[in-house]
Amino acid sequence: MATASTPASSLPPEAIELARRMYNAAREGDMDIFRQALPGGLPANLTNEKGDTLLMLTAYHGHADLVKLLLDHGADPNRLNDRWQSPLAGAVFKMEDAVIEVLLDGGADPDHGLPSALDCVTMFKQEGKWRTRFETAPGRGKANVVAAA
Repeated sequence: MATASTPASSLPPEAIELARRMYNAAREGDMDIFRQALPGGLPANLTNEKGDTLLMLTAYHGHADLVKLLLDHGADPNRLNDRWQSPLAGAVFKMEDAVIEVLLDGGADPDHGLPSALDCVTMFKQEGKWRTRFETAPGRGKANVVAAA
């Protein structure tokens, strides 16, 4: 929850605790919390100290319904974490098929990130299942270009 202009050490303990609860709820797929918190003003792109958004944590842990809810509230499907990983690549790694479908429908770009989700399909031998779908995804090529660090 800290940003470049607001270091974590200057945040009130209550804010840090709320963020911790939200990240845990994302990992656990707690729809009830997010059905209340998102309309109440919780930022859909809330990001932890590793650059993982709520969407990244939710996708990685296989909660397709919560991924959809976050996307419906403006979560960016192409936001990379500090290791240049996308939520879509994480879902491919974890073989979370329902999450992959929701992310693709929500505009995730299979070419975005390092490695990209399209690269992960090859690495994890899922070409037969996903290559054609990724190559024709509506969000393909629409994410910001990733420059090599």
